[in-house]
Amino acid sequence: MTQTSLPEPDAETLRGLGDLETIDLLIPDCNGLLRGKRINPSALEKAYSAGICLPASIFGADITGNTSEATGLGFEIGDCDLLCRPVTGTLQAIPWTEHTSAQLLMEMFHEDGRPFPGNPRHILRSIASRLADAGLRAVIAVELEFYLLDNKLDRNGHPQAPVNAHTGQRDATTQVYYIDDLDSYQDFINEVREATRIQRIPADTAVAEYAPGQFEINLEHRDDALAACDDAILLKRNIKAIAAKHGMQATFMAKPYGQLAGNGLHVHVSLYDPQGNNLLAGVQDHATTPATLRHAIGGLQQSLHDAMLLFAPHANSFRRFQAECFVPLNGSWGYNNRTVALRIPAGEAHDRRIEHRVSGADANPYLVTAAILAGIHHGVSRQIECDAPITGNAYMQTKAEIPRTWHDAQTVFAQSEWVRDYFGEDFQHIFTALKAEELRRFEQQITPLEYQWYLRTV
Repeated sequence: MTQTSLPEPDAETLRGLGDLETIDLLIPDCNGLLRGKRINPSALEKAYSAGICLPASIFGADITGNTSEATGLGFEIGDCDLLCRPVTGTLQAIPWTEHTSAQLLMEMFHEDGRPFPGNPRHILRSIASRLADAGLRAVIAVELEFYLLDNKLDRNGHPQAPVNAHTGQRDATTQVYYIDDLDSYQDFINEVREATRIQRIPADTAVAEYAPGQFEINLEHRDDALAACDDAILLKRNIKAIAAKHGMQATFMAKPYGQLAGNGLHVHVSLYDPQGNNLLAGVQDHATTPATLRHAIGGLQQSLHDAMLLFAPHANSFRRFQAECFVPLNGSWGYNNRTVALRIPAGEAHDRRIEHRVSGADANPYLVTAAILAGIHHGVSRQIECDAPITGNAYMQTKAEIPRTWHDAQTVFAQSEWVRDYFGEDFQHIFTALKAEELRRFEQQITPLEYQWYLRTV
């Protein structure tokens, strides 16, 4: 393999990696799980020149890895392979392995070069292009919350916080933004920071969140929505791998503890015109709110129901939606207010942006961002007006309006003309079928609580 056969900047990266032993070819599926192949370095040139084959059924794989035949991506098409090609600029070292290794993101295409419609990265690219055609450029930043857990479950089979390295005890209290908690897990945080530096993932701040062992790592803003979501998906891989190296488990499950805060995926988005002006900038009051900001919020409010399955894609996702848990229950918005769904953070007018606070950290960042940009395009292109901003506690002033169950979210998604318009009929079918199969299998399970309540009493 010659180094010059790779496009820049990947060729430059390869020259600095030394003697590689393995390379992981990664493709995020509909659930945001990384699937792919581990290859020898000698096969890298072929991956760039001819592509590598993976079965289309990886986009019909449910959360357990089983192919949902109802997607039409399994036996119906002979479980056929399609070509996957590298995403230029994503070749990176893997710093946490004992041997010298690297990773590379891939995308799936039909044989004639058409993007495969079940690939979430293609979906996001298509929607971002519609914004660009309207003269709008989105700048995106992603925030991810997660829990660090002990590798061992408690005596009831439930997750538990890890033992604090400083105190020798399990953390049991909530100390939001507590610096001592960052100190207690400094070795883990420092290794994540170093890994993101090596991989050129623009991680910014780390904070202790609202529960024992819960943290948030923020990513810097990007003027490329695809790159912003690449950062998020690879940051999750970093965090999980490094937590395991430190004898812990990291989870992005939306609600791992019933009585504690859930994990959110918050997306910050601002809009710029071709001259570099922030179209959301303006005075911080409703009477003088810029039209583009009003219409963007209006579109996000109107599309919230249709997109809910993308924001909350799993059964556990809906455990997170509880009042006064910093999780929105409707499409409310407001300035500098964490009780609403669409928050306009405090700051200078030229930095004005929308913080979308609906999604759980278990959601696929490509699909979440695609839904947000589609909602914004929907609102701006149709000049949809938003309602009045909320001041104070939105939980006391508004009603819960979002689909509150996994089943309801699936029904709305499957019937939505908005989803069909922005995500395509093929993807709508694939994702609907995938989630319906997961729901069917989930509802076949009998929970311990059912045995406790009913086995002897009825």
